Amino acid sequence: MAINALEQFEVRPIVPIHVGGIDISFSNSALYMVAAVVVSTVFLSAAMSKRALIPGRLQSLAEMLYEFVAGMLKENVGDAGRKYFPMIFSIFMFVLCGNVLGQTPYSFTYTSHIIVNGAMALGVIAMVTVVGFAKHGIGFLNTFLPSGAPPLTAVIIVPIEVFSYFARAFSLSVRLTANMLVGHIMLAVVASFIAALGVFGFIPFAGIVGLGVLELGIACLQAYIFTVLSCIYLHDALHLH
Repeated sequence: MAINALEQFEVRPIVPIHVGGIDISFSNSALYMVAAVVVSTVFLSAAMSKRALIPGRLQSLAEMLYEFVAGMLKENVGDAGRKYFPMIFSIFMFVLCGNVLGQTPYSFTYTSHIIVNGAMALGVIAMVTVVGFAKHGIGFLNTFLPSGAPPLTAVIIVPIEVFSYFARAFSLSVRLTANMLVGHIMLAVVASFIAALGVFGFIPFAGIVGLGVLELGIACLQAYIFTVLSCIYLHDALHLH
């Protein structure tokens, strides 16, 4: 039987809801987003509930994630980025949980959808823009015209810089979407050979195991990349690149 490798990405309504002709149904995508928030909240709450001097496994893992994101923020933004840690950490955990939960069989990977990643990326760009104006006021607009550039060149440079600035949201979301899509499609295609090869199905099964490990690493890497780029954009807004 042929396997449709794209079927796993189909958004299906779980609780149909229509308001004024608009479909706002609670879907499998929304379910896994809620699951990601619940899992990360329960994990962090349970891990830090005792706050032991000698941490256990859960607390050690939570502290490692905390220090990892805090170090990333300090390295890319500096001390000025410390106040934005809750937001950056939330972004990291949401993307990481979405990527990792999507590795489980028969699950749904909401980070494989451009609409979800695009919304997150636009949120990041909107946030850093607000931060930029809040710190620099109207001077934040200087980011679209490099210092020392002749005023007459503004007609050419400013549109290019504005386009480049908002194109960040596109590149940020497409990168994550493409990696999640390709990895899951490869797993589905290789899995389709297991039953077809009969007694030799162990060969593609071994490939599935190897790809699964690789995909788990990519899931963590993509969460890091999405977050570190968010930190870089925040740095540009605070320090005017």
